[in-house]
This record gives sequence, C-alpha cells and structure tokens, in this order.
Amino acid sequence: MTKRTVLFDLDDTLVAFAAVREASWLQVCHEYHLENRKTSALKTYENIRKHNDRYWSDEKNHREGRLAIETARRQVVSAAFNELGRPLKDAHILADRFSIVRLEKMYVLPGVEHTLQALLDRHYEMALITNGDCDTQRKKIKRFAIAKYFKHVLIEEEIGFGKPDQRIYLEALSYFGISPEESWMVGDNLNLDIAAPQSLGIRGIWYDSKGIGLPPTAPAVPFRIIRITTDLLEILK
Repeated sequence: MTKRTVLFDLDDTLVAFAAVREASWLQVCHEYHLENRKTSALKTYENIRKHNDRYWSDEKNHREGRLAIETARRQVVSAAFNELGRPLKDAHILADRFSIVRLEKMYVLPGVEHTLQALLDRHYEMALITNGDCDTQRKKIKRFAIAKYFKHVLIEEEIGFGKPDQRIYLEALSYFGISPEESWMVGDNLNLDIAAPQSLGIRGIWYDSKGIGLPPTAPAVPFRIIRITTDLLEILK
C-alpha cells in the first residue's frame, strides 16, 4: 500500500507569523512611548521597521539571525535607537518585550486544526519542517498544541540544517521510509517550501493565503495552489 505523507511548514502556513508583526511592533512602541513621553511612538516604530527590513533582507543575517532570533531583534532595535539617540538599554527591553507580545498575538490560521485532524483520520502521516531556533519554535508548537498531529518534527537548530538545504527534506523522507513521489510539501514560501522540495521530486502545494497568484518570477510552479488550509482536503483524498 502506498504511504500517504504530507510535510508542513509552520510559520504563515499553520500559525500566523508575519500577520502579527506590525501590530506587535506598534504595541511595544506605544508602551515605550507611555513611559518616555518625549519620544514619538510612530517615529520609533518607523525607524525600527526600516532597520528590521534592512537586517532581514541580508541573506547572511537571515540565515544566522533566525537561529538566534531574540539576539537579532536586540541588534535591530539597538541600531534604530542608536540612530534616534535613545538609550541602548531601552532597546533591549523593547526588543525582548516584542518577542513576548508577538507570541501572544500569534494564532492558528483558519481551518488548520480541522484539516490536520481530517488528514489523520484519512491515515496520512505528517511531519512539521521549520527553520529557526528550537526554543522559539517549540514554544509555538506547545502553545498551539499541534505536536499531536505530527509523527516527526524537524527544527533547523535541532538537526543542524534547514530549508532550502535538501538534507532536511531527505531526513523527513528517510524517517517515513518513502520516495519523494510519495509525499507532498505544504507551505507559503515559494523558494523554501516549493522550489527546494520539488527539486527532489516532492510535490509542492503553495499556500497563497492572500490570493496574489503565482508571480512571473516564481522559482517554481507548484503542483497545486490553495487559498485556505481546508482546500487540502479536496487535493488529498
């Protein structure tokens, strides 16, 4: 009997991550402003956003920063506060507060739990594949109680490599004892969740939650495109 296996991304596929970023930064900047009334909350936010975008657009920073996310956030806010002439000790406090607020604001995306349970009921085996540091990612997995759906969880820091390194997908395939053609990868990132696994023969399902459509410069054409997680139930019957 052919095995039925699905590999899932975590951030912005199962739980809201990017969607709560701006609201989290705005909240902590307004909190800081209440304690430091000579400052402008909006100016602080705009400066942090500028440095945040600059930091994460650098490939080396992205690769190293996601493995030490709280340290990276301190660096971003410190750069912004240095430019604004504000105390660096406050920068660390604000950055750490952001880490707490963002996790509080995160939520499981619509249809996720129903879909994962339905796939279990259909006897699919599932793995979670996520980049980042183990402490941060494990906190999310625990908070949203989603470990119960997955037979295998692969976190970049824990295993020593992450997406788009082919080894992380091969590790999942090896765990289940399947060939690439027997598996699917579901995720929101066209490079990490579609192009990279499809280069091995894994069928990619792109989660296009905003309905933007496949861009002309897409690194790969997904096997399927979904708008909401429950769309998977029509594909994976």
